[in-house]
Amino acid sequence: MKPQHFLIIGGTGKTGRKIVERLETLGHKVRIGSRSAEIPFDWHQPEGWANALEDIDKVYITYQPDLAVPGALEAIEELTKQAKKANIKKLVLLSGKGEREAQLCEQVVIHSGIAHTIVRASWFNQNFSENFLTSPILERFVALPQADVKIPFVDTNDIADVAIEALLYAKHDGAIYQLTGPRLLTFKQAIGEIADVIEDEIQFEPVSIKAYSDAMRAESIPEDFIWLIEYLFTEVLGNPENAVVTSDIETVLGRPPIDFSTYVKTTAQTGIWNAKVNAV
Repeated sequence: MKPQHFLIIGGTGKTGRKIVERLETLGHKVRIGSRSAEIPFDWHQPEGWANALEDIDKVYITYQPDLAVPGALEAIEELTKQAKKANIKKLVLLSGKGEREAQLCEQVVIHSGIAHTIVRASWFNQNFSENFLTSPILERFVALPQADVKIPFVDTNDIADVAIEALLYAKHDGAIYQLTGPRLLTFKQAIGEIADVIEDEIQFEPVSIKAYSDAMRAESIPEDFIWLIEYLFTEVLGNPENAVVTSDIETVLGRPPIDFSTYVKTTAQTGIWNAKVNAV
């Protein structure tokens, strides 16, 4: 395959960095879209986007912190306009499964006049090791709302592989893929699997969304992050349509999705969940 030029927006994030590594291994030219990159990409500075899009064939889009937040829709509208002006050949958008606001952003990409693929993802496995759930696991005490909701946790390695397929091959043009893991798990069950593998007890406590929000405020967590967490726990996890396992990963990749248990075993070997040692 002839080398292509890609802009990976969010190229240092959970999915983006994997996409960058794998595309470079395949011999393609990759530009990382981040504020600290040589040619910076900052969602809050659209005047710099044209430079990041220059000489690029295809773009992978992740919006931080989430397509549901205020301002995301306008940003995606502006990005697609600039992408069209830059003669971008393909857009692949990472979207949220079951998020109405994210679907409005999808429509902008779908009607942009540019070839596209929409990749909708459920909750990431890596939220337990690379995000807000890591610290509670280290403390061996996890308190979460929506404790009984069943979630088809999906691995970022699978998301990255699907995104690469979508970026490289025209047969995925116009497709909307809904990515999930192979089974449904509650938060309590997921924490239990981690505890079993690391052979240490992790206490799990169901809490109300209000109590969870109050606890975040007590830790001086920014209000915009609290709003997003409340949204994800109510609008997304509270939507029964999201408690569904799909076969899209197997359809695209020709193999089953990574199971949560495989993720746990692999991640435990890194030592990321080793208990914090209290200073003497």
